[in-house]
Amino acid sequence: MSPDEILELIHKGETINVEFKEAKNDLNKDVFNSVCAFNNRDGGYIILGVKDNREIIGVNPEKVDKIIKDFTTAINNPQKINPPLYLVPKTMAIDGKTLIYIRVPRGSQVCRHNGKIWDRSHEGDINITDQSEQVYKLYARKQGSYFVNKVYPKIGLEHLDEEVINKARTKALSRDQNHLWDTMDNEELLRSTNLILLDPESNQEGITLAGILLFGKDSTIMSVLPQHKTDAIFRVENKDRYDDRDVVITNLIDSYDRLLAFGQKHLNDLFVLDGTLNVNARDMILREIISNTLAHRDYSSGFPAKMIIDDEKILVENSNLAHGLGVLDIKRFKPFPKNPPISKVFREIGIADELGSGMRNTYKYAKLYSGAEPVFEEGDIFKTIIPLKEIATKKVGGETVVHGDAHDVVHGDAHDVVHGDAHDVVQSKEDLIDFIIDKIRANNKITRKEIAEQAGVSEKTIERRIKEIENLRYIGSGNNGYWELDE
Repeated sequence: MSPDEILELIHKGETINVEFKEAKNDLNKDVFNSVCAFNNRDGGYIILGVKDNREIIGVNPEKVDKIIKDFTTAINNPQKINPPLYLVPKTMAIDGKTLIYIRVPRGSQVCRHNGKIWDRSHEGDINITDQSEQVYKLYARKQGSYFVNKVYPKIGLEHLDEEVINKARTKALSRDQNHLWDTMDNEELLRSTNLILLDPESNQEGITLAGILLFGKDSTIMSVLPQHKTDAIFRVENKDRYDDRDVVITNLIDSYDRLLAFGQKHLNDLFVLDGTLNVNARDMILREIISNTLAHRDYSSGFPAKMIIDDEKILVENSNLAHGLGVLDIKRFKPFPKNPPISKVFREIGIADELGSGMRNTYKYAKLYSGAEPVFEEGDIFKTIIPLKEIATKKVGGETVVHGDAHDVVHGDAHDVVHGDAHDVVQSKEDLIDFIIDKIRANNKITRKEIAEQAGVSEKTIERRIKEIENLRYIGSGNNGYWELDE
């Protein structure tokens, strides 16, 4: 690395990939914890001669050779670091002071320091030796195979749900009428998607866990993976508990449909324009976040996956074999395949696209739906947060209301909507008027544009509704005016 690159690392401070040690005259005792932690996570840089507050103090030039010798001797000692590592410390002069930097790569095996297992987080090095869940996840990250490829030789085709297999076949054919699944029997379909594999221990073929999760009968799924569950929760009025809930413990194909229906039930269908095209941003968001959580979950974990909808956001949480920690940057993130066989079937039936597209699509449609950016947070629990406008979960009238105005909307069920003007949004006239009054009571200087943005409708619609509120008037003009509502 060049001096400028080292200075840039120092300027940014300690991160999940960078650690500072003073090491003025000797090695810090905990430097090998960092070596182990970096090797177990994603690798990183250890810089000697820098304080935690980024102050460059330098290493005593007379001690440099001894420090490097002590370091290389220790990391090649299997009693100290296991497995031994071959690392090359390098020196560099910056501002007249000597620094030593060490590049630690990501290892293919679990690394221990003095018999203890260390992992890396934003907070620093963590001793996870006695944390069985974290240790398991670490071993799983190091394995070349996937948990969902576990083979069950004694589970046959009779343990799968033929109706679900046919549903998947129909979905694939609806996308491509010449799809190969059309001429395949069920066994051939499973083999074509690597859902029947050879068990290396018994040398027998069998259906994989992925195949059982995708197409298994509920009883079969529970027998091999009793922790399988997705908890869908709607929480707007009853904040301490929930207003509606669906505990989904069925196959992944039907799980997708049930979770999608749950989201559609509780999120208003705010049609928006993508350029000149009218798009259903709500359903596009739900498609991406639901297929993502089902396809990329760590199914070995007992952590119950959740999809929680409240009046501010959609929060999705699922267990994850993390390849990094922290909020993902859509411009820089590198997608990793988590459960390739499940993802392949999802792509074939049209509920997922190529690896990495889900995050980009969610970002795009969340911006259209709510005007705010989603958050993707990688960790042992993967979190997706979709901000919502208040109007997204606001209930509309239960009776059907038909309006003659071409800009108004027709309502049926409290959650379902038929749209008139493509620029306007889900609201009956009465509900929208109530919404406007509530906003003005909360802020008598709110603008028509701000009300329109929060309601998810056009400013012209707001202007029309305001004219119908007889006891409302605007005092003054422009930004210096305010609303006055006669109660």
